[in-house]
Amino acid sequence: MNIYDIAKLANVSIATVSRVVNNSPKVSPKTKEKVLTVMKENEYTPNAFARGLGLGSMKTVGIICPNIDDIYMAKAVSYLERNLHAHGYDCILGCSGFKQEEKENYVRLLLSKKIDTLILVGSTYAGNGKDESDTDYIREAAEQVSIFMINAKVSGDNIYCTYADDFQATYEVTKAFIRRGKEKILFMYDSESYSARQKMAGYEAALQDAGYPIRGNLKFKTRNDIEYTRDMLLEYNRTLDFDSVLATEDGIAIGAVKYAKIKGLVIPEELAVAGYNNSILAISSDPELTSVDSKLGVMCKKTVERMIDLLEREIQIEKNVCVPCEIVRRCTTDF
Repeated sequence: MNIYDIAKLANVSIATVSRVVNNSPKVSPKTKEKVLTVMKENEYTPNAFARGLGLGSMKTVGIICPNIDDIYMAKAVSYLERNLHAHGYDCILGCSGFKQEEKENYVRLLLSKKIDTLILVGSTYAGNGKDESDTDYIREAAEQVSIFMINAKVSGDNIYCTYADDFQATYEVTKAFIRRGKEKILFMYDSESYSARQKMAGYEAALQDAGYPIRGNLKFKTRNDIEYTRDMLLEYNRTLDFDSVLATEDGIAIGAVKYAKIKGLVIPEELAVAGYNNSILAISSDPELTSVDSKLGVMCKKTVERMIDLLEREIQIEKNVCVPCEIVRRCTTDF
């Protein structure tokens, strides 16, 4: 038994168990008796961590993202920092990269800084969906502090996830293409992360519901790089036959727009294009890009609010929160 098991059985927060262990006057006699009874029935012996939880907060949150040079990640860190400061918390930032060993090392590094909680930004931390052991390090970290994840979903005690409804968003975009007569929709992605898998699943479901085949050659992996994507499309032009593009990133989508311009294709009549994340690239594009707004600001705000509820207000919070997306229609589509 550990402190999380006791909290669950007693139907109280981890902080409440900690206060009982440390004989804090902030716990009502009734709640204290209930927690002590559960501890006795399960022969629970508090460890140093359980005692230490009651000694006060450092008011510091660890944030880990893969890389800060990505527009999405940079905005997420900015949103988080702003919301954390509003609640009196400082933050420590680490950029882990995408390799498994690096991610695990960064989690251990930030845990050593005596943080109050840890926020992981990005679906790369949810693994590739094939091997659950890829996320064991997160469950181990959650035995020390609460873990909050943004745009990723991992199961486990003391792990709380907020993610965009990527499946529904790509389903709706694909259906919109189909309603406009598009039959060969090219799905372009740059990873096999949790978010990318949800996006692909939405695309495939919309095709199936419309009675269209799912063509493997119309699922095209590239990089989130405008020039690289443009050049890849030009290289594979003879073997790829498509009348529309759904990309998992705005940078990829703009690469398709540049390809269309070189080929002399009229947008959106001859080639319709939709991107993802509604970044500054979408309005910088010529023509301006239709893009899915994954509501990153909302996800970050909800994450911090739930963190405060858990740490300070001792409120039991939902494990998983799904945030609806919005399709921002611009000039690269006619729906």
